Amino acid sequence: MARTDFGPPDFRTMIPPVIANNYGKWKYHEIPQAGVLKHVSETGETIFSVRVASARLVSTDYIVDLCDIADKFCEGFLRFTTRHNVEFLVSDESKLQPLLDELKAKGYLVGGTANAISNVVHTQGWIHCHTPATDASGLVKAMMDELHGYFTSMKLPSRIRLAVACCVNMCGACHCSDIAIVGIHRALPRINHEGVAKACEIPSVIASCPTGAIRPNPKLKSVDVIKDKCMYCGNCYTMCPSMEIQDPINDGLSIWVGGKVSNARTAPKFSRLAIPFLPNNPPRWPEATEAVIKLVEVYAANAKPGERYGEWIDRIGWEKFFRLTDLPFTDKHIDDFIFAPTTFRSTTQFRY
Repeated sequence: MARTDFGPPDFRTMIPPVIANNYGKWKYHEIPQAGVLKHVSETGETIFSVRVASARLVSTDYIVDLCDIADKFCEGFLRFTTRHNVEFLVSDESKLQPLLDELKAKGYLVGGTANAISNVVHTQGWIHCHTPATDASGLVKAMMDELHGYFTSMKLPSRIRLAVACCVNMCGACHCSDIAIVGIHRALPRINHEGVAKACEIPSVIASCPTGAIRPNPKLKSVDVIKDKCMYCGNCYTMCPSMEIQDPINDGLSIWVGGKVSNARTAPKFSRLAIPFLPNNPPRWPEATEAVIKLVEVYAANAKPGERYGEWIDRIGWEKFFRLTDLPFTDKHIDDFIFAPTTFRSTTQFRY
């Protein structure tokens, strides 16, 4: 019979024997120290996963080094997580401490478990994406150089999920993160009508706009953009290179807080706007880095144990949140977008 399976290889051929033997039988896990999880099966067998922070963009030399470490301590078993972590899967407990010692000697950060800042999920940024308003990798590097102490410890009230998206298309799950940085464009796409007429499929360009802000311009065989409906996402530029949206003067970033995916204790939440605009100042983004540090430290000092960022804000009220963080409340925080009525705060009961 001809081969029909041309997809990825079967994952069951690449997991440690202890996991294969106890598939579906895991009873609980413990966290003996930051970055180390001990998984216990119903049969009594255990395996340790050691979580190490990794950059999103890495070299082949780096990957080879990780594989050499895995060969030495983990029988070659490791995995990459959705939050850009590397997890070494240790079946032999006697090799756990030697692995931790070698990781420390090589400068790898172990952490990101329980009440810690997670490794940062982020998008491509300037290095690859075609619609970014800010960088991703450079901004994450600048932030985590200051915040890595919260990654390697478990001293926060609860976990903080950090995410960065370089534009409002938000490939990085910023819509549901405790603290999220979103790149924003503030100027309409610059339409090259001659280019649109020659190179772009106008129905597809019109259909690409999520808010219906693009209208046909039959006279020029091109399109027009309705300013009041445009959300500056850059989707039109994806379909038509003659509608450039990047602007080094007006592009920057915004910071959002309070989102989460988990349904533990309270329902999942969308992130809400905290800082409408900060400038792009590479390579260290001092304004954005200082703002995120302040948001983390105020939360750490005021939240109750086990309280996620959004739950803390719900308890104290947005008014007090703005006071504690010294953030100004501006007209940009009023959710007056054309499709926003369901999110209006319609109550007159303001909490302080």
